[in-house]
Amino acid sequence: MEFTVDGRRVFAATGGRKFDPDLPTILFVHGAANDHSVWHMPARFFAHRGFSVAAVDLPGHGRSAGAALPSIAAMASWIGRAQAALGVARTHLVGHSMGALVALTAAASKPAGIRRLVLVGPAAAMPVHSELLAAARNGDRKAIDLIIYWGLDHMSRIGGRGSPGMWTPGAGRRLLESAGDGVLATDLAACAAFAEGEALAGAISAPSLLLLGERDMMTPAAGGRTLAGAIPESRTVILPGCGHMMLAERPNGTLDAIRDFLIS
Repeated sequence: MEFTVDGRRVFAATGGRKFDPDLPTILFVHGAANDHSVWHMPARFFAHRGFSVAAVDLPGHGRSAGAALPSIAAMASWIGRAQAALGVARTHLVGHSMGALVALTAAASKPAGIRRLVLVGPAAAMPVHSELLAAARNGDRKAIDLIIYWGLDHMSRIGGRGSPGMWTPGAGRRLLESAGDGVLATDLAACAAFAEGEALAGAISAPSLLLLGERDMMTPAAGGRTLAGAIPESRTVILPGCGHMMLAERPNGTLDAIRDFLIS
């Protein structure tokens, strides 16, 4: 579906069902240089089980108009305005990677609007390696290669994980390649500048799930555990043998964890 935020077109996938703001709602937020498509499986699952789903494309991503926003705080504020534009007073908020930082910030700034919070591959801070950031700023394909290498565990890189018949590294590369000029660099710079996760965590009042990859090299599980310890009402699930790209590497395990948390 399409709707408008700040006078610009926004696209959101609804999981194959018409969006109804009167139903319990889940708002999904993607990671750096990604789009709504990473949530295809969870969106369809929940949309066919009594929820309204909006897997949004952030500005400048996927099918949404405008430029990529320059900071996590700006993205979180935009998520609040998108929620208002959808006519939803309270929502479950689910974010992956950069989207987890956005979800964390949004939930801390407007806790009354969040029912439950799910952070997939989160961290209190998300530093970006200087080599990766430089490659992204220069439009060098090396940036994508580095993300695929660091983002997937070894077995996923050689084809031993994920969905049958899917080439996980190739699918990840294609998604990153589809991002507009400068989007990856803008997103990575926003992640690199974010360091206030632990301070924000104390303001979270919603029950929260932190979903971590045992072999995540981009946001290591140890950091996720530290963040979970700062959130008053949280639980942690660790996906064995999984890297950072949980939605591609462990689609069933990721969905199971979110389902068990939101449908209880």
